[in-house]
Amino acid sequence: MSELKFISYQEVGDQIRIAINRPPYNVLNIATMEEMNIALDRAMDNTTAKVLVIGGGEGKVFSSGVDVVDHTPDKVVKMIDVFHGLLKRLMVVPIPTIAAVNGSALGGGCELAIACDMVVASNKAKLGQPEIKLGVFPPIAAILLPRLVPMTKVMELLLGGGAIDADEAQRLGMVNQVFPHETFAADLESFVGRFTSLSRVALLHTKKAIKEAATRPFYEALFHVEQHYLKDLMATEDAKEGLNSFIEKRQPVWTNR
Repeated sequence: MSELKFISYQEVGDQIRIAINRPPYNVLNIATMEEMNIALDRAMDNTTAKVLVIGGGEGKVFSSGVDVVDHTPDKVVKMIDVFHGLLKRLMVVPIPTIAAVNGSALGGGCELAIACDMVVASNKAKLGQPEIKLGVFPPIAAILLPRLVPMTKVMELLLGGGAIDADEAQRLGMVNQVFPHETFAADLESFVGRFTSLSRVALLHTKKAIKEAATRPFYEALFHVEQHYLKDLMATEDAKEGLNSFIEKRQPVWTNR
């Protein structure tokens, strides 16, 4: 994708990698977010990848957030449209999505991270929503954070505008794993490998089931997930292969179908 100037997009093996490349702070201006929308549309068309990873490229941080200049009255409508379009796309990507927070994720950068299915962070990273200090609030964080952490902590983070370190973010449930900064790249690869070693079709069906169940009452969710399991998952070649390989005491050979 040679037309991209502010991000990189790579399809490598079973992975899609998107990196924000606006060092040193990887600020998300409108042009950068428009490129991320292009990249996510491309990712949606990929029929072989098992994981999508979004990282901070070569900057000092994952992202320090959306450019303050793009919050001014003459730009804010377009900014919100492009930024929320980015997060809407990200949240319907069918494969697992991972935010690789190699440095701090603040403001829109934090919202981008928590919109992913999973977050791994460097032990030097901080996460926070400082928008209140500019007299505004973060719409996406106001929706997603209460689904991840206790409401009292949501109030503290959004009303106080502070940041927390990666270890506290992990304790609260915002971050899955915290890795040493020095070995972050290798540890990230190991974490991603847990998913790329699995059947793509099983990953797709499992994520879909989780999403289907998340907003429904238990018995309604159970009905939908049962139907999905019996009619869709069990019709796949990999479901049969996985079960047969266990019975036959051998490693599964996935066809991803």
